[in-house]
Amino acid sequence: MPRLDMKKFPFVTMVLFISYNSIFADGKIESYKSGLDRTMSFPDTEEYLTISTDLHTHSVFSDGHVWPNIRVAEAQKDNIDVLAITEHLEYQPHIMHIPHENRNAAYIEAKRAASGTDLIVINGSEITREMPPGHINAIFVKDANKLYKFDQNFLPEAKELIEERAQGAELPEEQMQVLENYALGNLYPALEALKEAKNQEAFVFWNHPMWGSQASDGIARLDDMHREFITKDLLHGIEIVNTGTYSEEAFNIALENNLALIGTSDVHDLIEWDYDAHNNEHRPITLVFAKERNEASIKEALFDRRTVVVFKDRFMGRSQYILPLLKSIISISSNGYREGTQILKIEIRNNSSTYMILENLSEFNFADSDDLISIPKNGKVTLQVKTLEVLNNIDLKFKFLNALTSPKEHPVVSFRVST
Repeated sequence: MPRLDMKKFPFVTMVLFISYNSIFADGKIESYKSGLDRTMSFPDTEEYLTISTDLHTHSVFSDGHVWPNIRVAEAQKDNIDVLAITEHLEYQPHIMHIPHENRNAAYIEAKRAASGTDLIVINGSEITREMPPGHINAIFVKDANKLYKFDQNFLPEAKELIEERAQGAELPEEQMQVLENYALGNLYPALEALKEAKNQEAFVFWNHPMWGSQASDGIARLDDMHREFITKDLLHGIEIVNTGTYSEEAFNIALENNLALIGTSDVHDLIEWDYDAHNNEHRPITLVFAKERNEASIKEALFDRRTVVVFKDRFMGRSQYILPLLKSIISISSNGYREGTQILKIEIRNNSSTYMILENLSEFNFADSDDLISIPKNGKVTLQVKTLEVLNNIDLKFKFLNALTSPKEHPVVSFRVST
C-alpha cells in the first residue's frame, strides 16, 4: 500500500495530530478555546477562602452527553474550584453502549483528567427515586457501588413502575433493560442508601425539589420522609437553584430546617449549550467558605452550612455569610473633594464577575446619579457625593438589590470611607 503524503492532505494531518494528542494526554483537554470570557471570580472574605463549586453534573456514565474530561475542561474554563460529577446510580440509559460495573467510573476519569491542575474533583452520586423522596445527591462518597442495589428476583414488584414509565409503548430490548434496572433500583429503600452514605461520611442534599416531575405545581414541600432524613442527620442541604430554576419555598425550607443552601448547574449537555455565554449567562454555583483550599476543609464548611448561591447575577445566602462576601466584593475609595466645593469624589469597585445593583440608603445624595447604582462585573463607577460640609470620613449605606438573605429580603451593608 503506498504511503500517504501528509503534505497533500493537511486536514488528515490535523485530525491525526488531534487524535495523537488525545491518546497521549491521558484524558486531559489540552486547550479549550471558545473566544468568550466564561471566568467566574469572587474574592475571599476576611475570615474564609471563597471556594466556587458545582456539585451536580452528569456525563455519559449516566444520562449526560459528554465524557468526564469535558466536564473538567469546562470547569477550568469557568474558573470553578470544585467539581462533582454525580451520576444517577439507578438510571443508566447508556449502559448498553458504555458498560461499567463500577459506579465510581466517572469520578476516576474526571480525577485523572484533572491531575496536575488546581481543580478539586470529588466523588458523588445521584440516588434516583420517585417522589418521595425524589432525587438526592451524596458527595464525598468513598464507594458509590455501595449506595444502590438491583435484585432481579424482585422484578414482579417493579412491574407497576415499569408499566407507568413505558406508557403502554413497546420498547426496544435495551430501553426495557434500562427501565427495569431503574425500577429495581427504586425498590431499594432510599433510607438504606442514605444510611450507607452516612457510613461513608458523605454530605447529602435534595436535588431540584421544585422540578415539575417532583412537584407538578413547582412548589417545593417537605414530605414526612424528608423530615425523617433531616431528623436522622441523613440530609444536610437542599437545592434552592437548579439549572434555570429558583425556589423561594426551598429557600425557606433550608432556613427553617438548618439545611445548606445549594445551587448547581445539573448540566447534561455542553455548558455553553445549557448556559448562554454570549449573553453573559453563567452556570449556577455554590460558593463555599472554607478555612483551607482542600477537600477536608470544603467538606467541613458544607456541613457547617457556610454557603452562598450565585444565580443569574444574584447572591442568595444566610446573613452571616453573605454580608462578609458583599463587603469583600464592593470596595469604596475617595478621590478627594472637588476644589472649592463640599462635593466628594468616590470610586466604587466591583471585585467579582457578577453585576452588582445597589440602592443608596445613606443620608447623602449624589451630584451625578440617583439612588440606584449599577456596577459592572470586575468594573467600577465614580460618583460625586454631596456631603454639605468637608468631612474627614463618611458612612455610606447600600441595599444590595441583587442579593437575598431570605425570600424577598435584601441585605444592607455600611461602608466607612476616609476622605
